[in-house]
Amino acid sequence: MESHGVGLRRVLLLSVCVAGIWSAYIYQGVLQETVSTKRFGPDKKRFEHLAFLNLAQNVFCLVWSFMMIKIWSNGGDGAPWWSYWSAGITNTIGPAMGIEALKYISYPAQVLAKSSKMIPVMLMGTLVYGIRYTFPEYLCTLLVAGGVSLFALSKTSAKTISKLAHPNAPLGYGLCFLNLAFDGFTNATQDSITARYPKTSAWNIMLGMNLWGSIYNMIFMFGWPNASGFEAIQFCKQHPEAAWDILLYCLCGAVGQNFIFLTISRFGSLTNTTITTTRKFVSIVVSSLLSGNPLSYKQWGSVVMVFSGLSYQIYLKWRKLQRMPRKKKPM
Repeated sequence: MESHGVGLRRVLLLSVCVAGIWSAYIYQGVLQETVSTKRFGPDKKRFEHLAFLNLAQNVFCLVWSFMMIKIWSNGGDGAPWWSYWSAGITNTIGPAMGIEALKYISYPAQVLAKSSKMIPVMLMGTLVYGIRYTFPEYLCTLLVAGGVSLFALSKTSAKTISKLAHPNAPLGYGLCFLNLAFDGFTNATQDSITARYPKTSAWNIMLGMNLWGSIYNMIFMFGWPNASGFEAIQFCKQHPEAAWDILLYCLCGAVGQNFIFLTISRFGSLTNTTITTTRKFVSIVVSSLLSGNPLSYKQWGSVVMVFSGLSYQIYLKWRKLQRMPRKKKPM
């Protein structure tokens, strides 16, 4: 009975994590698309300074992680704050490029492009490190690459194009793939930091990354008299609706990170990958239904191709974990 109760609690906790990640990031996606495409106020102006979203999120998550460390942390020798400076650079530039891409391509196109992270990872693994991958792994990559390519080549509806600030598909996809390249360096650096400082908690990483992100973005947005940050602040003063959307965007990001860290700590990274991958698919569906971005039959076929490849990749990782010998518990 006791084991049954523990199992039920784990199922309930997992359900809460799934609901938290899905609701936070799906709504954040809707807000991101709204801020990038909506015309605010009676003057019908667009919010052009999308990089300001990164600064706002960095500051919000910095304060949030500091509070969580003070409330929940048990102490310990984590990584020093200065060790995140290089990852902070790529984590500042990468997301900024991803958000900037929304000026040139639709939100579903951006989500699909950013879902193809396995392509540069496998390419670099083969060319730089000589890693040999299995046929199923190449099949996953082929499905994802083919799906993204077909989506990019498919005709986008005139209604979707009319909402974009500066429609330019090659530039938009280029920014997304640069975003992936910078994310790859960020993840590798974070892994290196946690390997050197094993007692580093998720909150420490969140604090360090957002500290440097705040510093870099503050310099970029307010480092000189006519910097774009001043215009972004002025726009928010004139259009409180935009400021409210940005605040909700930051809150969703902080809440989502909480549930991601909780999922990884209790259920592992594979479970988290599964939840976030399915969330991306639902985000595309929600965007298409709520935001008026109709997808053609070819584009829906491309979406199915991409997420079939991602789902198969998750299955391969799960099967690999099942085959690994488990450590026997001491008597």
